[in-house]
Amino acid sequence: MRVVRDWRDLPDAAKGAAVAVGAFDGVHRGHQAVIADAKAAADRLGAPLGVVSFDLHPRRWFQKDAAPFRLMTADQMAQALGPLGVDILYLLPFDAEMAGMSDAEFAERVLARGLGIRHAAVGFDFTFGKGRSGSPEALRTYGERLGFSVSTAPRLDDADGLKLSSSAVREALKAGDMARAAVILGRPFAIQGQVIHGDKRGRTIGVPTANVPLGDYMRPAYGVYATRSRLADGRVVDGVASLGVRPMYALETPLLEVWLFDFDGDLYGQTLDTQLIAWLRGEETFDGLDALKTQIDADAAAARAVLRGS
Repeated sequence: MRVVRDWRDLPDAAKGAAVAVGAFDGVHRGHQAVIADAKAAADRLGAPLGVVSFDLHPRRWFQKDAAPFRLMTADQMAQALGPLGVDILYLLPFDAEMAGMSDAEFAERVLARGLGIRHAAVGFDFTFGKGRSGSPEALRTYGERLGFSVSTAPRLDDADGLKLSSSAVREALKAGDMARAAVILGRPFAIQGQVIHGDKRGRTIGVPTANVPLGDYMRPAYGVYATRSRLADGRVVDGVASLGVRPMYALETPLLEVWLFDFDGDLYGQTLDTQLIAWLRGEETFDGLDALKTQIDADAAAARAVLRGS
């Protein structure tokens, strides 16, 4: 899959795709339905399949002081799109120029002239342009004039009639309902980041952890999780993790601390991708390191049991 990071002055080889357009944070099952519409058009037209998204996320541009909210990094988005058959990921810069475009300007300058698209697939609640003035119906009108077709994917609900959306994923994560989040996403929620040096207290009790900052990821329920981590070399290792501020030590910013089972190696500076399979318990304080170690051993046993059945 090719990743294109601008819409200006593109070579012909990067144009002419049938695209799905949206933020696609999470690439959940609702997003996948929009991409499937784009794929059907790509197959019909004999065109490449593309996805148009943004970096920064528009919400971060307009709400610079908003709490962290992302469900995935750009790298994770690319990894999720590959199995869907996407040929080109357009990660367009969301900057002052993009933020100031009207819906008509975005359709003409970016989609038609910049990317030369042949089809645009969007969700039923898609909005675009300054002030979110554009709608699927407006895009269809612009497409008729500019030479591309438009399809709109309907709302996708689960068996209980609940909308499959990024907001629903965030609500599930805040509640520690990892199974519900995984159903909406179509895979377990994962945090990806570079392993940093910590205070190394875990080593003193035989529990060395890989510490990963949360960055702009939304904050799932704080506590202890059964985890499955993919290392930079492709190995997948089960584990147990603490996510939060560690009340015993009062971290200034929350951290993901993963204890990889039956693993011995140096991961500093490497990228770790950790799936949060199940929430086991909330954060607690303990009366000394011995009590903490006893609880960690119990958490590890619980995590192993969960992971054996997953």
